[in-house]
Amino acid sequence: MNAHTRDWEAFVTQKEDGKAHMELAVDGITCAACIFEIERELLKEQGISHARVNMSSQRLSVDWDEAAYNPSRLVDLMEALGYKVYPFDPAQVKARGDRIGHELLRSLAISGFAAMNIMLLSISVWSGNSSDIDMETRAFFHWLSALIALPTVVYAGRPFYRSALKAIKTGRLNMDVPISIGVLLATGLSVVQTVQHARHAYFDSAVMLLFFLLAGRYLDHMMRRKTRSFAENIATLKAESAAKILPDGSTQEVPLSKLEAGDKVLVRAGERVSVDGVVLEGQSEIDQSLVTGETRLQPVSVGDNVFAGTLNGPGTLTLGVTASAKGTLLDEVNRLLETALEGRSSYVQIADRASQLYAPVVHLAALITFLGWVFLMGADWQYGLVIAISVLIITCPCALGLAIPVVQVVASGLFFRSRILLNAGDAVERLANVKTIVFDKTGTVTLPQATLGDAGGLSEADLALAGRLALSSRHPLSQALSKATAQTQPIGGASEVVGKGVQGQWDGEEIRLGSPSFCGIPQGAVEQRQKEQPGSSLLAFRRGADVWALLAIGQYLRQDAVETMAALRARGYNLELLSGDTAEAVGDVAAALGIERWQAAVKPQDKIAHIEHLKAQGHAVMMVGDGLNDAPALAAANVSMSPVSAVHVSQAAADAMFLGDELMPVVEALDIAGKAHRLMQENLGLSVIYNVIAVPIAVLGYVTPLVAALAMSGSSIIVVLNAVRLQFMVKQANKESV
Repeated sequence: MNAHTRDWEAFVTQKEDGKAHMELAVDGITCAACIFEIERELLKEQGISHARVNMSSQRLSVDWDEAAYNPSRLVDLMEALGYKVYPFDPAQVKARGDRIGHELLRSLAISGFAAMNIMLLSISVWSGNSSDIDMETRAFFHWLSALIALPTVVYAGRPFYRSALKAIKTGRLNMDVPISIGVLLATGLSVVQTVQHARHAYFDSAVMLLFFLLAGRYLDHMMRRKTRSFAENIATLKAESAAKILPDGSTQEVPLSKLEAGDKVLVRAGERVSVDGVVLEGQSEIDQSLVTGETRLQPVSVGDNVFAGTLNGPGTLTLGVTASAKGTLLDEVNRLLETALEGRSSYVQIADRASQLYAPVVHLAALITFLGWVFLMGADWQYGLVIAISVLIITCPCALGLAIPVVQVVASGLFFRSRILLNAGDAVERLANVKTIVFDKTGTVTLPQATLGDAGGLSEADLALAGRLALSSRHPLSQALSKATAQTQPIGGASEVVGKGVQGQWDGEEIRLGSPSFCGIPQGAVEQRQKEQPGSSLLAFRRGADVWALLAIGQYLRQDAVETMAALRARGYNLELLSGDTAEAVGDVAAALGIERWQAAVKPQDKIAHIEHLKAQGHAVMMVGDGLNDAPALAAANVSMSPVSAVHVSQAAADAMFLGDELMPVVEALDIAGKAHRLMQENLGLSVIYNVIAVPIAVLGYVTPLVAALAMSGSSIIVVLNAVRLQFMVKQANKESV
């Protein structure tokens, strides 16, 4: 193993059956062809059982048999293929991605500025050649063009040259090889022709070619940059240490890695639970919404299980550790999410698949053209080279490379206006293929925050009093009440009784807010109220002996949820509802939305299993969810969306997010994607037609490098203009729907 490989031992994790696992960041991946090559070559190695590349995060996950394989061979093989590898660190991957983006942007700006200036000089030469320009003036303009072009070609072409050199060193061809050859040949020939005082030089062709290629490369980079890594976000839920209870009863903060099963830890009120464990002492209420999706606080006492990542309520708990750094439910969710993301990373776009065949075909065509003109037609080598360069340039995959990214950019603008943010560059294509939509309940089809639904007949004055009393409690239901009543002044002297409610004095009367039993509400009244307000949590209020009420608080349907489901059904989508909530709550919501297929009390792994089952039946599945328990399912689905109120991990796993309290952006996303996908197919078709027509013309010698560059630019412009049509298509569709 090389020198720095020794430092990677800390990144190797042991799996069952003698398997080892490691995550590596890979530099040099530019397209799906790179992914295919890496995975193919690694899986040829005896001992490697799994190799998968995540395009978005540039991460390689590898499993190998420790007894049969030395990981140093893996590192050497990757370097032999032309890729640098590092231990995977999300922050470092992001920093490297930012550096690449800055380099592409600088190169794009420089090539654009140079192309404009060289084109002005070229126009003067063209017009002069058809009139009375003298040789000295023409040579002067050519040398000025060379002065601008040479440093531009050297600097702006670096992203292509580096990739081409790596490919050549490893005996491969990628699409950057003919690009580099075409640019350098056009520049070199132009220098020779300038020295020979020729009528034409092709500096403008070389620089324009670079500009359009860099534009496509930068657009593609920006789309991929929007796909955020879950690893940065899931860390916010993981505590790094816990308060271990020592044999003498004292506590000491220790790293999670130092805890073992059977140790005791202390979880104070308001703290996030750092381990999976069993309650040994104390009672409290746990907010498990990040894990289960259930919004109601769950009371826990001796013997109950609690999980890492959940939030402790008002009580103090002593836990017996069952799992700490590894093996917790949070760690399992993380593992499921990683697996699902890797499984989806093998998606290969049409343009990327075409690029695998592009390089060898173009090289062969250009070489045959040069040899044919020089040896068969008896042409001068310079003339033959000019035609060969024209073939290289005119077949440049600018239109092919822009066909999808430019539609994505236009679609992104439309998504943004519809309050939708894309996280994945290929989300448009996958949204267009959706047939089945699976919704989470809590925080997705319902509002993310609990709110007051019904005051139970309480007067405005008493409701305001209840809201003031609620300010003295940290319970979510009390906080929802205080927010709904917009109260800011708490009741003086009020005190909270753990697990029951809050009490105080007002005008000589005792006032209470909390559980029905704490407020002395008859059980019959509670049962009747539950029938009237199904799916709501009841918060009791009492003033004195005579005034009392049961306030209904819950997460109610988004205002347009019913309309959204009706619109989706009208478009022919199959709808399902999966939730970790209770069967009663899920059933009520499904009935209100008209969704026939639903499941309750679903765990994260069950959601993935159900989605995989649907995919196996041929369904293209879209998942819409917001909780931590939804993150693996979001990643496992063909495409996914989350509300902006979702936890960070779910946002990272989703391909798109929608803003606001309305659900209609889901419909708008599907509509925009369908139209955008159609335009992508049209653009690819236009690119193919362009090459079918242009290549024979170039091979026959009717095209100069400049005309080839203009034709290539023209094809790119046509593709861009066709993509802009998307805006008018969406506007027209909106008018028709109104």
